Amino acid sequence: MKHFDVVIIGAGIAGASIASEIGADRSVLLLEAEDHPGYHSTGRSAAFWTESYGGPLVQPLTTASRAFLDNPPAEFSPTGFLRPRGAVNIARDDEQNLADQFLADFADNGLAMSRWSWAQAAALVPDLKPIWKHAIHEPECRDINVAALHAAYLADAKRKAVDLKCRAPVTRIRKHGRVWELIAGDETYRATVLVNAAGAWADGIARLAGVKSVGIQPLIRNMVQIETDPPSSQDMPLVVGLDGSFYFKPEAGGSYWLSPHDEIPTEPGDVAPDELSVAIAIDRFEKVMDVQVKRVTRKWAGLRSFAPDRLPVIGFDSASADFFWFAGQGGFGIQTAPAAAKLARSILLGQTPDESLQTIDASLYAASRFS
Repeated sequence: MKHFDVVIIGAGIAGASIASEIGADRSVLLLEAEDHPGYHSTGRSAAFWTESYGGPLVQPLTTASRAFLDNPPAEFSPTGFLRPRGAVNIARDDEQNLADQFLADFADNGLAMSRWSWAQAAALVPDLKPIWKHAIHEPECRDINVAALHAAYLADAKRKAVDLKCRAPVTRIRKHGRVWELIAGDETYRATVLVNAAGAWADGIARLAGVKSVGIQPLIRNMVQIETDPPSSQDMPLVVGLDGSFYFKPEAGGSYWLSPHDEIPTEPGDVAPDELSVAIAIDRFEKVMDVQVKRVTRKWAGLRSFAPDRLPVIGFDSASADFFWFAGQGGFGIQTAPAAAKLARSILLGQTPDESLQTIDASLYAASRFS
């Protein structure tokens, strides 16, 4: 029965990133229930990086992640993970209050944002209907290569001797003195510290360990890819409804992918696209764009999971000093991964935070806020 300093449960972007951060300093086991890491959430990401996404309290983690994503250390990746996209956030002619509130929410955060007219927005989104009078441009929005980032974290963890075990769902956790004992797959492991990076399963893992859950709720997000006449242009920005009812962006080959920005509560598990949500997504898209939808070419759904206050949970449990939460990253877990993992490292190892985290208030994300 092998003993590790740290066992991390979940090998999506959260588990992979923290394994990479601490692998050189501790003996680490990374457990994944599925056949391969990132199956449920990481592998179904919307794949954009935009500082406003998640709100003003998540934004510092996104901004602090930018430098790493643009220019990672050479040993981590020979290339960056971002490419220019831009975003236009829009509202109907009777919804100026939404644009006003959006700007007010980020007024003190130093983000690049410009209020635009319909004509300015339509110059980038040629088929935008005139009813969408109010627009806010975010020029710094980027596409993010999710698969490459996740793979780089896993590869870096492997270089640091992190032991990854797939097809190893955790079915039992017991505490023996100061040591955790876990049954995962057909094996039993021991650990000094448990890291709960199980995403939608995070509360279930806590209950297995005898730790009070924090109320992390799995939610289904539906995505649709469509072909239109006229087709999309690859130079178009991400388009986001300020009312929170849709987003879409162009895809290679002249198609679009879109989402109704839905959040359907569910139990953790494999999820499939919902036909009603697909229809709603297309209907909302047609209310925005003066194009003909020719056909649906792909549809899928993924899980996102939020704590009750919709902020990530990063830190030791208030009642269990060797149970570490790294969960609740909602739909922003990819774009915040570098900063969140560095923050987790500093707390987990008791080290001075990285310079990139100087603007981060770690108490906002502490697990102790739920005690």
